Amino acid sequence: MAIGGNALLERGEVLSAETQQRNMARAAGALAQLADGNEMVLVHGNGPQVGLLALEGEAFKEAPPFPLDVLGAESQGMIGYVIAQELRNVMPHRQIATLITQTQVDPDDPAFGAPSKPIGPVYSEAEARALADERGWQVAADGDYFRRVVPSPQPAGILEFQTIRLLAGEGTVVICAGGGGVPVIVGARGQTRGVEAVIDKDLAASLLARKLGADRLIILTDVDAVYEDWGTARARKIGEARSAQLRTMSFAKGSMGPKVDAVCRFVEETGRPAAIGSLKEAASVADGTAGTQILP
Repeated sequence: MAIGGNALLERGEVLSAETQQRNMARAAGALAQLADGNEMVLVHGNGPQVGLLALEGEAFKEAPPFPLDVLGAESQGMIGYVIAQELRNVMPHRQIATLITQTQVDPDDPAFGAPSKPIGPVYSEAEARALADERGWQVAADGDYFRRVVPSPQPAGILEFQTIRLLAGEGTVVICAGGGGVPVIVGARGQTRGVEAVIDKDLAASLLARKLGADRLIILTDVDAVYEDWGTARARKIGEARSAQLRTMSFAKGSMGPKVDAVCRFVEETGRPAAIGSLKEAASVADGTAGTQILP
């Protein structure tokens, strides 16, 4: 299962620890319901949080700011702590573990030359353009707002995969690959090196689900389903579709596009179903009565 960073921070909310704790407490009951009787591996986003950490780092002028891979690891610990605490509050007898996870990427991935992954707070277009000029950022539209965008290479492997499989097999709810995992390059002798990038968490969740042999991949976000012609007068909710149908449609690269790509990869490789829907309707999305159900 994958949940967005907006599970803790919705658009326009104050970026505070209290806000994130409150939002996760609301979501914990739905996630606990899905975990009951199932092995569950939970991947989370970190876009708002890692962007905020980057802004805080820039504000402290006495030391150079931390690179994105280090901030990604920091956000995994921070968000994982909040998720684990609230899940434990509603599932006191279930083992829950948060695992700092590294995701292997290809150093020659073309994404390093074409930043596309949104991170940080949302801005008006004027604010975003001004910040881009001031800080050397690249920015792009994200719905009705604009956000900073950074390189987002494809996930090629999960370094902690065996540990995740072992924990999940023992019935532990595993919180891992936060923000898609810390992006690392693996050298010829197995040595690792972090890189300045952010991996899409939905694509990382899809890779992990395929490697684990999961029965289902569920992506929970802040919209109730996938829509065709989103943002136009022709917008139409897609209740059910085959992956081949979704492949013929166009979706926003910074938001729904990676989610659709992630579920299609899972369905096509495994022959098993997937779903995309609202975190608020998690149980209904899981049982097929809400969201968008993706079939082989």
